[in-house]
Amino acid sequence: QLQLVESGGALVQPGGSLRLSCAASGIAFGTYDMGWYRQAPGKQRESVAALTRVGRTNYADSVRGRFTISRDNFKNTVDLQMNSLKPEDTAVYYCRATRGDGRDYWGKGTLVTVSS
Repeated sequence: QLQLVESGGALVQPGGSLRLSCAASGIAFGTYDMGWYRQAPGKQRESVAALTRVGRTNYADSVRGRFTISRDNFKNTVDLQMNSLKPEDTAVYYCRATRGDGRDYWGKGTLVTVSS
């Protein structure tokens, strides 16, 4: 079973940067597609960025050009570099791992607050 633990959430001013990290424990990390999601207060959880096991990326329109997802299959980590942060980026950010056999794992989330 894969376990995911997010870190790096913090309070940051508008225009600032933050790097989130998700550490995976378990086997076969490299066989999973990885993604970052977020859920703002009173809103549904949404996909922010995705990175497949073969290196394809996808970003929500709202973050494209500002956020970058990356993974290290040796360290079993997936990171989200967030630049030019806006107040509307405030949310709990979750890491997710999925695989074609139906396995689907979520982390518990890390809070990002963008405020002056």
